[in-house]
Amino acid sequence: MTRPAVLVTGGATRIGAAITRRFADAGWHVVIHYRSSAVQAEALAATLPSADTIAFDLEDDEAAVAAIRQLANHLPDWRCLVNSASVFNYDPVTALDPGTYREAMQVNALAPARMAQTYLAHAASAATRTVIQITDMKIANTNPDFFSYTMSKHALASTIGMLAKGARSSQDRVYGIAPGAILASHDQREEETELSHRMNLLGRKTGADEIANAALFLAGGALKSGQSLFIDSGQHLLDQPRDVIWLARELAAAERNG
Repeated sequence: MTRPAVLVTGGATRIGAAITRRFADAGWHVVIHYRSSAVQAEALAATLPSADTIAFDLEDDEAAVAAIRQLANHLPDWRCLVNSASVFNYDPVTALDPGTYREAMQVNALAPARMAQTYLAHAASAATRTVIQITDMKIANTNPDFFSYTMSKHALASTIGMLAKGARSSQDRVYGIAPGAILASHDQREEETELSHRMNLLGRKTGADEIANAALFLAGGALKSGQSLFIDSGQHLLDQPRDVIWLARELAAAERNG
């Protein structure tokens, strides 16, 4: 194989799929990870010039580590790991749900941290090796909603600087991308995004393609290791009292009521 390789977790759907397509368009061999989206993963892979799929559940971090070791054994130029997969379930600041918390910390923090460690220990490439952790602008603009999810993304964000300082090679890079509101999520209807996703300093919708372009840029290793890019049209610079899902609904209700 002459192409550089990238593994994108959650790479079959949503933002992960946008990242997958962008790397493929740039000439990379893409390994598309999925848990339950086998149909979407295989369909996406079939449209790309060089792609494989791999299935494992991030709720089993031992299986995730084993998958990274397996890929390291047969990818000769594995330059990038993008940890994009996550769970996004609701619990409030007043009533943490233990099951929601454990799943969020497992999938969003523990598994990607261990995968990053294993990748940096075993992946082969003569070029710069890069880990990209997809976090959330909530790490800078917190609100009381999605309590366990937000804690898990803070935990994931904390790995970026630590892994960067602990990397064994000066060529290794560890970065973060912190997206804002990009796609319809939770119980949100698509039409609601037109209002909620413009609740940022630029008043514009941030596109999944912007996240994908940022990931490809970071994979080149041009920035100092340990940095994060906020791709959110300035949302993280605000101090929003609730998640934009509810802010938009409150605004729409106020407009309807005059």
